[in-house]
Amino acid sequence: MENRHGLVVGATLTPATGTAEREAAIKMIVRRSPGARRLTLGADKGYDTKNFVADLRELNIAPHVAQNTSNRASAIDGRTTRHPGYAVSQIIRKRIEESFAWTKTIAGLHKPNTGVWVASRSNSSLQWQPTI
Repeated sequence: MENRHGLVVGATLTPATGTAEREAAIKMIVRRSPGARRLTLGADKGYDTKNFVADLRELNIAPHVAQNTSNRASAIDGRTTRHPGYAVSQIIRKRIEESFAWTKTIAGLHKPNTGVWVASRSNSSLQWQPTI
């Protein structure tokens, strides 16, 4: 999501593996990243892991991730939280939740099981195909 205007600029569908959301976030930011310019990425506390934060810093992206301090130390330290932009990102980050709420209530996507299983001829497997 683009923070200034609240526009969704990318989305992807992944299997539920426990790390798929973080892996998809890295792939999406690499696709959108213009290169040397410093970017920020806001995320909820599910993304507060050492590996994810380190990957973002390696890509020259400031990790504006909500701190998860529930029974552990956060991977987000003072390098990030001391900047005023971090606090602003945490407020604006709520917009993504509003987008999901809109898709569920207005767009009718509150039923995640709408789709069909389709047999793939190329590799003899079944794939879930959403019907929207």
